[in-house]
Amino acid sequence: MKIRVYYEDTDAGGVVYHSNYLKFCERARSEIFFAKNIDIFDAKRGHFLLTKADCHFLQSAKLGDILEIKTELLDIKRASLILCQEIYKQDEKLFRAEFTLAFVKDSKIAKIDENLKRIFEELL
Repeated sequence: MKIRVYYEDTDAGGVVYHSNYLKFCERARSEIFFAKNIDIFDAKRGHFLLTKADCHFLQSAKLGDILEIKTELLDIKRASLILCQEIYKQDEKLFRAEFTLAFVKDSKIAKIDENLKRIFEELL
């Protein structure tokens, strides 16, 4: 997924504020479902919750930059998965994170639906 850095994403010096890298990754994860026309945001069906984030800030993005967020599945289990997401400006890696997401239904950890599993397995 590609995005542009806007003024609202930056600090007073025009550099992307650190928490916005997490927002960019969240948007890219949401786009996975939007692209498949799946309503993952229906709580009755279940949803993913972030349980762990291991972030590495490598370089700074700046106002006006076009960024690409790449998502790869590292591991999938019965009720959780681990994704690697990297943010690039052209060929330069700016950010890398591993996110652990748990699947929750009715406020309890639950088995990931087979259709959802297949969507993530496409990211291998």
